[in-house]
Amino acid sequence: MRTPPTHRLTPLAAALLLACGAEAPTDADRSAVEPRFNSSAGPEWSAPENLGPVVNSPALDQNPAVLADELTLYFQSDRPGGIGGVDIWVTRRASRHSPWEPPVNLGPPVNTPFADGAPSLSPDGHLLFIHSDRPGGLGLFDIWVAHRSGSKDEEAWETPVNLGTDVNTTDDEQGPEYVTSDGGGALYFNRGNQTLSQSDLYRAGVKRDGRTDGPAQPITELNAQGFNDAAPTLRADAREILFWSQRPGGLGGIDIWVSTRQSANHPWSRPENAGPPLNTTVNDLHPELTQDARTLFFSSNRPGSIANSTDLWMATRHASSKR
Repeated sequence: MRTPPTHRLTPLAAALLLACGAEAPTDADRSAVEPRFNSSAGPEWSAPENLGPVVNSPALDQNPAVLADELTLYFQSDRPGGIGGVDIWVTRRASRHSPWEPPVNLGPPVNTPFADGAPSLSPDGHLLFIHSDRPGGLGLFDIWVAHRSGSKDEEAWETPVNLGTDVNTTDDEQGPEYVTSDGGGALYFNRGNQTLSQSDLYRAGVKRDGRTDGPAQPITELNAQGFNDAAPTLRADAREILFWSQRPGGLGGIDIWVSTRQSANHPWSRPENAGPPLNTTVNDLHPELTQDARTLFFSSNRPGSIANSTDLWMATRHASSKR
């Protein structure tokens, strides 16, 4: 796998490279762990569909984020035509049944000559969270937030602001996900060096205007020591979370895992592997739930991906499935 043309390897590409390296779980590790999904109950999700060559490219297309109306999809890519090595791109469609249009670069001030990725949108479309290693941060990759006065595509994003010491440290902070139904607003993300398998999931209170509300705390019941846990996405009611992990018990180098809870005040259940057809023997990561939790966008380099690279895929939840 090639390295994206940036001054340092992006955390997402590093995660994919790591999955093929010596620090990933071995076959022996996996065989010693009982997979935590019930295949006899039948798949919860439909067979994933590739978003196609209009959206995907031979480059790394990753980290999808969709607006609440599901008509606008943000993602990150290192395809040609960007401002930096990795940029945020946007594709749109006229209706949920219409085809996606060719992606366009989001442009400045959100994109810079540095690595800008992992977009996450607030439900009202007024906030855009990203991670970036642009100047002005506290360490390596930090989480930043951009505002706009409305939610229409033609309304420009303001210059992103660093979220500060409640969220960011001298380490890597990546993969933000914002949910309003958790304590008045919360940001979920991962912190730690993915190359050393030290990436854990964290939560910080973040108000609806993007201001933080106290230091971030690790989500201990979801993290697996010695393995990467990253890129969370939450159901709108904050009672279901999906994320990618390299922990034992999976099907491939990187799998999507899921956990639930009774309410935002309860602890998360023991994570379970999402199982097939979401997960395969290759890399399946960067899940993104829609507001109604019926559709899941994610990244994968499974067969059917363009040029054996990482593409954006989509699956729908069966109507009979309940969590």
